[in-house]
Amino acid sequence: MMNQDLHQYSHVVALGGGHGLGRVLAALSFLGPKLTGIVTTTDNGGSTGRIRQDETTIAWGDLRNCLSQLAHRPSIGTMLFDHRFNGDNELNGHNLGNIIMYALEQLCVRPMEAIKLIRTILKIDTRIIPMSEEPAHLTALNFEGKTIFGETNVDGMKEVPSSLAVEPQVAATCEAIQAINKAEMIIIGPGSFLTSVLPPLLLPEISKAIQQSSAQIVFIDNLTNELCAANALKLEDKINWINQLVGRDAVNNVISHGDSIDIGEFVSYFPLVSDHHAGLHNKILLADALASVMKKL
Repeated sequence: MMNQDLHQYSHVVALGGGHGLGRVLAALSFLGPKLTGIVTTTDNGGSTGRIRQDETTIAWGDLRNCLSQLAHRPSIGTMLFDHRFNGDNELNGHNLGNIIMYALEQLCVRPMEAIKLIRTILKIDTRIIPMSEEPAHLTALNFEGKTIFGETNVDGMKEVPSSLAVEPQVAATCEAIQAINKAEMIIIGPGSFLTSVLPPLLLPEISKAIQQSSAQIVFIDNLTNELCAANALKLEDKINWINQLVGRDAVNNVISHGDSIDIGEFVSYFPLVSDHHAGLHNKILLADALASVMKKL
């Protein structure tokens, strides 16, 4: 294992949505406070979406997912945080962690304070930052010029949108910008490309900070096909989307699983599939792959 090679980095930042970003953060959790996750907050589906229908709040689901994957197990805290209600009542399908975090937001001055409190309770050293502390939704423009509103509707599109936006155009969290400015390595992906990976890059402060960063930028591709329009995007298309949003050729390293595709020497191929789930990266192999790529530089 080459995890020790990553300890030389004082600041590593990873951006994306709940499941994919959570896996990356869990794989690199040995970095502790050297690691920061900047999390997409535009989800409007499931338990999170139901809370957002009734209340004005950010999407807590992806943040909860990342915190859950970083938490030490087993513990009473994680059991409560992961609990999903069932039964014939209004709580059915709700995740207790989402409700706890929304309750803390009402009690605390900022969502960041709520997250810090949860990190303390679950004994998590890695920093977790929402891309914005202001409620916003993902929108897409299709090729007929029609605006598609909401992350779940964007996921349901039959063709890749011509553009994406965040509505309203909220400000990025100041701690997110500070983390990017200090970063020596920035990791983007894996995850639902259009709805989890790209939203943070739609905030001008975040894209500008990455544009001006001298950090090595690594894109981690998915292991399996997406069940949405993003599946039509080739690896090269995804890199072009990221570079276009950032405003320069930002991605200088790509980690991919599967057959080699000759689109440049900056793409490295590793067997990364978890033994437990075909759609999940093996955490040890993923950390080793990141270390291997950075060591070549």
